[in-house]
Amino acid sequence: MQFHHHGYVSHDPRVLPAEGLGVDRPTELPDEVDVLIVGSGPAGMLLAAQMSQYPEVNTRIIEKREGRLVLGQADGIQPRSVETFQAFGFAERIIAEAYNIGWMNFWGPDPENPQNIIRTTRTADYAFDICEFPHLIVNQARVLDYFAEAAADGPGRIVPDYGVEFLGLTVHEAGEHPVEVQVSQAGGQRTIRAKYVVGCDGARSRVREAIGRKHVGGISAHAWGVMDVLVNTDFPDWRTKCAINAEAGNILHIPREGGYLSRMYIDLGAVAEDDDHRVRQTPIEEIIRRANEILHPYSIDVKEVAWHSVYEVGHRVTDGFDDVLDDSGRTPRVFLTGDACHTHSAKAGQGMNVSMQDGFNLGWKLGSVLTGRSPESLLSTYGAERRPVAQQLIDFDREWSSLMARKPEEISDPQELATFYLGTAEFPSGFMTQYSSSMITGTDGHQALAAGFPLGKRFKSAEVVRVCDGNVVHLGHHARADGRWRVYAFGDRTGAALDAWAERAAPLFARYTPSDADADAVFDVKAIHQQPFEELEVTAAHALFAPKSGPLGLTDWEKVYAAGPSKWTETDIFDARELSRDGVVVVVRPDQYVSAILPLDAVDELGAYLEGMLLPAS
Repeated sequence: MQFHHHGYVSHDPRVLPAEGLGVDRPTELPDEVDVLIVGSGPAGMLLAAQMSQYPEVNTRIIEKREGRLVLGQADGIQPRSVETFQAFGFAERIIAEAYNIGWMNFWGPDPENPQNIIRTTRTADYAFDICEFPHLIVNQARVLDYFAEAAADGPGRIVPDYGVEFLGLTVHEAGEHPVEVQVSQAGGQRTIRAKYVVGCDGARSRVREAIGRKHVGGISAHAWGVMDVLVNTDFPDWRTKCAINAEAGNILHIPREGGYLSRMYIDLGAVAEDDDHRVRQTPIEEIIRRANEILHPYSIDVKEVAWHSVYEVGHRVTDGFDDVLDDSGRTPRVFLTGDACHTHSAKAGQGMNVSMQDGFNLGWKLGSVLTGRSPESLLSTYGAERRPVAQQLIDFDREWSSLMARKPEEISDPQELATFYLGTAEFPSGFMTQYSSSMITGTDGHQALAAGFPLGKRFKSAEVVRVCDGNVVHLGHHARADGRWRVYAFGDRTGAALDAWAERAAPLFARYTPSDADADAVFDVKAIHQQPFEELEVTAAHALFAPKSGPLGLTDWEKVYAAGPSKWTETDIFDARELSRDGVVVVVRPDQYVSAILPLDAVDELGAYLEGMLLPAS
């Protein structure tokens, strides 16, 4: 990581200096705010961490609980989420404490004794076949802790206002703070006015109810018990993720962090139409009995139940993700994220992951609008982009949960579940999302120049060699969730066209960068050469790739890279990502999705693209 560019730092460099409203941040919840986040779940806490990078924006997050979450229900962390954690600066630490899913094994009835189960398939997990990040299991509460730390240590110094309950809101047509919010705090009620409100308040969202949005979908007639348990057992795969299909029912077994705790989803069977949710009262003793019946001839001796619940599989998506209920073209003022706008089963491990991407998508857009970088119309892209993703999630989860609930006699191919698990891996891993053309996502007319960076998909990193020191690094790992755009300029064979591009493009980037800010405050522009790093001199780079940073005006040496291979890597990013040897420019938005692909000589086209989504700096 880079630091010292604002002067010598002797403390933890992850704790950034307070700026703007983060300096002497008032402890009391003010009467007026720019952004009010309702709920401190995964989407809300990521959003708070992102907004802390915009210290001039008055952001507050309210939570009706009196303190931090102690035990979270979600625990599956997909590779895309770990990639996101890396952008927020805590991937390495959370990987160290999490359970890494290296394998998933499948169990079915023993053909010679169908009352017993046997292992039918042992499959390597999909994570490292898709990217460099692992597939993890870790308590949701710890994920929230890490985002809370990022929010509190960011320039905005954002911390949750606990013990504040959302009661309702009214959106007015005019006014600088048009959203009037009623809350209850310390036994009394009060009103807060906000420019924007974000509902991160779960499946029973009051924010959703207040803006007239509806969940569309229903509950399937099947129930599952879930429990986090500490046990002694003779089941040989207790520390391996397993899908177990038996005559007595089904189990999805997921080891958890710490080496001893595991989560079990236990099939409770079909639910009668007149059940009226009575199945949710199933006692833990019955859930454990069912688990032992399914595991036969193995058994578990439960020593402690950390948490348990019963749920009926539901698949719902809200009819809209903001408060614009018509085609008026009005700018959204209230937004929904996470379970407030999509609910589904827990067995695909998607809830927390998709919710966090909701927050990541929205956060930089709110920051860009409220700091004057982008027009308000940018905010309409949130619902347009995230609702299709939610619907894809519902469709995927419906198929996965149906496969998980089948009886042995309904299965013709014992390998079908394993085949589906591996064959659809890109979706649950979080890498299937692809945003369509919009004001922030260009057209695919130049896609052939960078076939390995599909337009609208997340930027898939690869190793490169940093020219200033010869170290091999992942190109995408340098990017942080700081609200900046990334521009990767991949050079031509000689580098002449790259220099010409930099000379013409530099004034474009300067047009949108405040004169009193660092030259790379809005655009982090990097050069990637085809030549080996030994043939390059970092001091020969164009000024665009060697900006001056901080009050001391220090040169940033980490903007120039070589493609490799080198002594330390066999990767040539031009080959690995199918990049044109004539050069190509790849523009990546602040939440890591590829938003434009252009040839080096298309500077006018780049200018038109920027003009469509950004406002000139004042």
